[in-house]
Amino acid sequence: MAFEGLSDKLSGAFKRLKSKGKLTEDDVREAMREVRLALLEADVNYKIAKDFTKKVTERAIGSDVMESLTPAQMVIKIVDEELTALMGSETARIEFSSKPPTIIMMCGLQGSGKTTHSGKLAKMLKKQNHRPLLVACDVYRPAAIEQLKVVGGKAEVPVFEMGQDNPVKIAKEAVKHAKDYGNDVVILDTAGRLHIDQELMDELKNLKAEVNPDEILLVIDSMTGQDAVNVAKSFNELLEISGVIITKLDGDTRGGAALSVKAVTGCPIKFAGTGEKLEDIEQFHPDRMASRILGMGDVLTLIEQAEEKLDEEKAEQVAKKMMQNKMDFNDLLDQFRQIKTMGPLKGILAKIPGLGNKLDDVDIDERALDWTEAIILSMTPAERAKPDLINPSRKRRIAAGSGRSVEEVNRLLKQLRDMQKMMRQFGGKGKKRRGMRMPGMPGMPGGMNGGMPF
Repeated sequence: MAFEGLSDKLSGAFKRLKSKGKLTEDDVREAMREVRLALLEADVNYKIAKDFTKKVTERAIGSDVMESLTPAQMVIKIVDEELTALMGSETARIEFSSKPPTIIMMCGLQGSGKTTHSGKLAKMLKKQNHRPLLVACDVYRPAAIEQLKVVGGKAEVPVFEMGQDNPVKIAKEAVKHAKDYGNDVVILDTAGRLHIDQELMDELKNLKAEVNPDEILLVIDSMTGQDAVNVAKSFNELLEISGVIITKLDGDTRGGAALSVKAVTGCPIKFAGTGEKLEDIEQFHPDRMASRILGMGDVLTLIEQAEEKLDEEKAEQVAKKMMQNKMDFNDLLDQFRQIKTMGPLKGILAKIPGLGNKLDDVDIDERALDWTEAIILSMTPAERAKPDLINPSRKRRIAAGSGRSVEEVNRLLKQLRDMQKMMRQFGGKGKKRRGMRMPGMPGMPGGMNGGMPF
């Protein structure tokens, strides 16, 4: 996941601070030297890394921190605040026009994921009860129009295209079409550039002059590090972009682009691409991202994902059965399938406070849920509904049918019994403990006590 290396190094620096109790100025300066090196290794711009650690140092050697009973925690708090400020302080959202349609112009280098993220953004806005229209303004790249049609089809969003016509004309006609057909958001998928090409940049400037977009969003690939920041700076100088969509934050990226782009361009990151599916896009929250980087989790985003992707009615049904101690393997199977809709298991666990920095030391096997599902599907309907029916011979049959071992079948049976036992112990208190109503989390393979699928 993104920022793993940076998180590890920051965690190491703060661990040494915590071990010292009272801090001296030399302790703080040594820790900030480590922080600066960690930022540079994460591909953060040198000047930004230097200015960042200078600000933190100045605040950290103040009397409020040095004389505090928990100075190391105060330093971490300052780093958290400065990281948040570095990425934009407040969550930046789309500025919708008071007179629809709102026009969003997407731009970026070729291969950055611009067309895909046009579709992702359209799907997100549709979920928010908007009526977006995707517009094919990339008339140069082979199959670009067809790709947008495919993306639009998957997002269930209409696509406006006029073949290989002039992109400026296409954009103007699309806006007229949107007004006629009631589309309140127009998303212009412009041609990607292999580099900062003056002719194509002029085309973007002409597009901007003709349709006067409410938002100009630049899509940048976080894997390209400082190159992404340089691209953002060039686009901003020519077009005055209003925001950035940063992609591939689910990948093995060092994260320097996310930490540098706001400081270099003054433009906020508005969205983050977190996977390959059309649903894998998030509103970018600087404070939450800072918490993730510092290994403090991101519970709010986890709650939002749960509320958006998990079936609340099924959650209530399962909760009721749990309270009545009637949960069976049919319920467990349903919960595992819902958890899978929330994305990679490691990404879910990384958002839980206290787990972020510990996940690098363990091998999380993303196939664990699939294996558990295979075991349950190898049971008969009667066995899923009444697990007590499963005797040794049935266990061997289930293991053979799922391609897993009898020990794994036993472990899954024990997990269900443990959950039932826990609910008997808590009784009526369990309903109050559901908290963020994430059905299935208690039934993760092995629970959270060391038997997780890693």
